[in-house]
Amino acid sequence: MTIGLELTRSQILAFRRRAAALDERLPRGRRALQRAAWAGLQDSMPRAALLSIHARMSGTKPGSWEDPSLVQIWGPRFSAYVVAKRDLAVFTLGRLPDESKPLKRAQDIAAQLAAALAGRRITQDAAARTRRKRVGRNRRRNVSGGQGWRNCRRGRIYNAGADIENDRFGRQVARDGYLQG
Repeated sequence: MTIGLELTRSQILAFRRRAAALDERLPRGRRALQRAAWAGLQDSMPRAALLSIHARMSGTKPGSWEDPSLVQIWGPRFSAYVVAKRDLAVFTLGRLPDESKPLKRAQDIAAQLAAALAGRRITQDAAARTRRKRVGRNRRRNVSGGQGWRNCRRGRIYNAGADIENDRFGRQVARDGYLQG
């Protein structure tokens, strides 16, 4: 037997505001930043994520988006996003394909980038030169190994490190954990 759920438009909108931390600004701090970025803050227009943080957290400063608890990545549809660093696996490994050919290609590019980075932060242009590829390919494949970005326009690329196994099970855990959490 199915029981119907009746909600008003007002109830739905109130829930969405509360879930997105838009009903009341949070006090400044790392927890507020992580809550603000729980679903990713689109940053494709430079510093749009900062505006989103400002809407959710009091005391926002111009560099709030650069807090170490956050990381900038290339997300869905090749847009820049700011996400909580603890959710990095969800937004990177959780997006990897399960099909073997695209997965291998992404993993190969990630391995090449990791070798080029060697624990350093280097410019996107330098990373592309070491691979003899266009910068855009590095952006597209950041899903494969948790590469993070600071200032995606002309910024530095680094390996932010994902704390989850890069296998089919690990990718599914990343997806499911986010959907259930």
